[in-house]
Amino acid sequence: MAAAAAAAATGCFYYCTPAVRSVSRLRQQQQRHLGLISTDDRTRKVGGRVALRCSSRGDSSSEGGARIQDFIGGDLLKLDLGRWLSDVEEHKALAIYPPHEGGYEGRYFTRLRYQGYYFLDLSARGLGDPETTLLKVHPVCPAHLGKQPIARWYFPPEVDFRLSALPPDAKGLVVWVLEAKVLSKAELQFLALLPTLRPKVRVIAECGNWRKFMWRPLKDVAGLTTTDEGA
Repeated sequence: MAAAAAAAATGCFYYCTPAVRSVSRLRQQQQRHLGLISTDDRTRKVGGRVALRCSSRGDSSSEGGARIQDFIGGDLLKLDLGRWLSDVEEHKALAIYPPHEGGYEGRYFTRLRYQGYYFLDLSARGLGDPETTLLKVHPVCPAHLGKQPIARWYFPPEVDFRLSALPPDAKGLVVWVLEAKVLSKAELQFLALLPTLRPKVRVIAECGNWRKFMWRPLKDVAGLTTTDEGA
């Protein structure tokens, strides 16, 4: 077991099928063109077939080259969960960019749940005014379908209602906003400031997609920080 771990740490070779070989060659050409990797010996022939060398010691934020996560499944190896928890506590509002195929964000969701957080899942589509929906008593007009009389129902504040229902041992409430890319900058700014108004609230907004799961402070996305502060 120790020998296998040492071999994985130093580098490993995987035999590539023709389809994977062509995709890997195209990816390396694009990365060399962009200057992401150097033209070192990352591939070599073993037994007449191409073997792709990958390293498992690279940082999770590096963009160049193939990594061990690309072969064993990105959802099985998450080396950045500790940084994820620290960033949630530090920034309190994050914009996340999961892969298009979905499923990767479940690991980060579960890790927050293990820390004692409870969740409020909302979709940005049809949310209305975030401040009114989350912090104020707001009206909702149900669909009458042309047969029932037009009515107006009033609902309590979504965030305050759930904060009052949290158990005593709860660490806080995470407002997880789906499809937040449709929100305006003013609405994103309110979500970024929501933890300031409600200290026990954390905000996670899905603001787009990327090839791997990544995140950044929501204040940077909403334009609440200057260039010097963002750096």
